[in-house]
Amino acid sequence: MSASRQRTLSGGGQIVLDYLKRMQAENPSFHYAVQGDNGHSAGNIFWADATSRMNYSYFGDAVTFDTTCRTNRYRVPLTAFTGLNHHGQPVLFGCALLFNESESSFIWLFQSWLNAMSGHAPVSITTDPDRFIQVAVSQVLPETRHRFSKWGIFRETQEKLAHIYQSHPTFEPEFQKCINETETIDEFESCWESLLERYYLMDNEWLQSMYNARQQWVPVYMRDTFFGEIHANKGNEGMSSFFDGYVNAATTIQMLIKQYEKAVASWHEKELKADYDTSNTTPVLKTPSPTEKQAANLYTRKIFIKFQVELVETLANPATKIDDSGTVTTYRVAKFGDDHKAHSVRFNAFEMKASCSCQMFEFSGIICRHILAVFRAKNVLTLPSQYILKRWTRNAKSGAVLDEQASELPSNSRESLTVRYNSLRQEAIKYVEEGAKSIHVYNVAMDALQEAVRKVAAAKNKGPGAAQGGTLANGGNQEMCAREENRTAPYQSVDEKEKKIRDLAAELESTNQRCEVYRANLLAVLKDMEDQKLKLSVKVQNARLSLKE
Repeated sequence: MSASRQRTLSGGGQIVLDYLKRMQAENPSFHYAVQGDNGHSAGNIFWADATSRMNYSYFGDAVTFDTTCRTNRYRVPLTAFTGLNHHGQPVLFGCALLFNESESSFIWLFQSWLNAMSGHAPVSITTDPDRFIQVAVSQVLPETRHRFSKWGIFRETQEKLAHIYQSHPTFEPEFQKCINETETIDEFESCWESLLERYYLMDNEWLQSMYNARQQWVPVYMRDTFFGEIHANKGNEGMSSFFDGYVNAATTIQMLIKQYEKAVASWHEKELKADYDTSNTTPVLKTPSPTEKQAANLYTRKIFIKFQVELVETLANPATKIDDSGTVTTYRVAKFGDDHKAHSVRFNAFEMKASCSCQMFEFSGIICRHILAVFRAKNVLTLPSQYILKRWTRNAKSGAVLDEQASELPSNSRESLTVRYNSLRQEAIKYVEEGAKSIHVYNVAMDALQEAVRKVAAAKNKGPGAAQGGTLANGGNQEMCAREENRTAPYQSVDEKEKKIRDLAAELESTNQRCEVYRANLLAVLKDMEDQKLKLSVKVQNARLSLKE
């Protein structure tokens, strides 16, 4: 038996388990699993709701396994599988409470998560540099590129080399520069050797072990794989972004579910706001290039701005042909006055394919300034389709992915929340856009929303879903969680009926709360529009006054 790290929460895990059972009864696509007590486990719990599973089908190419709560010794041992959506915002793919942190527990967790994601492994995963996690990833995700968190490496380096950090304040910035700013393997190797010699650390065991593992954390070795990073050198400096501000060292197990739901609702609102901004505002174009106009219509706003920076930089990065073998032409691209940092681009005009030595497209999915400079030189006026990654576009959540996901779900849940949620969400966005166009239409929309709330509540009380209550289609544990709890007897006692009434009342309250969230979103959008109208009217008035003068 492998060594383990045991934590207890005074039986608080039962609170979470009760919540998960209730959520799955409401929606069969809600997935949870519990690792049974084999004498050394305290019942680790994993769950992924229907939205997390659906989001994974769109954005599950690059995953981060967030163990910040564990690393910082929070009271709740919460871990999370996260990624980035098409706006570059954190998105959740599942959560777990690891009361027992053994090698077998991590293997169980990764297997449970992969099962919930229909067995589709990600292209890449980023985790803390932990031995147990490393074993779990290698066993469960053998084809996935595993990267250690730079933030985790830097944190541990600061602990291991505390005496160096204190006696040599210049070591830390030089160390980080060596990691973040070297652009080739040779440049990194030379910089690393020079750094160790300068601070007399050639025999340091920690740095030697980190150097031996360099292909799993130093960026220059990882750029041939998609990690979905859109901020240069920012990397994964902090892995707690999804639950930041919601879960901290003071959060108890009793508070966890409420804080979890707040975080999920908050990020959902931010995504809706980003969707609205992308659909209803026009970005300022900085060039007459048809490529820029094409990108503005395809990408979400945040990704377009990132692309726009690369496009504008082509003006200062001319492409010079250095070799032409017939089929493939090689170009040298360098910024004016910075020739020592040139990049090499190979371009196949027949296939309209290009590859750059910086590997930005392979790493982030956004085409680099160097390839764009070559396209400009070759008069390629629009982006070839292979350089438009759908996961970064405004239509990232449309198309066949949803149908694939639906076909993989059990037949009895194929028409459940995963499909209906996406459809309702898209219609809701259109409804908000129309409802915000004038105060009259807004009033009509609000009346319709309130009527919809009443109809939904009535349907939930009378519809088939209220009678059936749902079954534990996915929930279970390694010892097979007892599912008989959902198999009701032919005749129910008065207590059971009263409990059913209480459950239905709780569902109604939950629905009302969700409607309040959407109402608040609508009001926020309207307020933003009124503010914009006010600013515009002031500008018009000022312009008229200046004309009169």
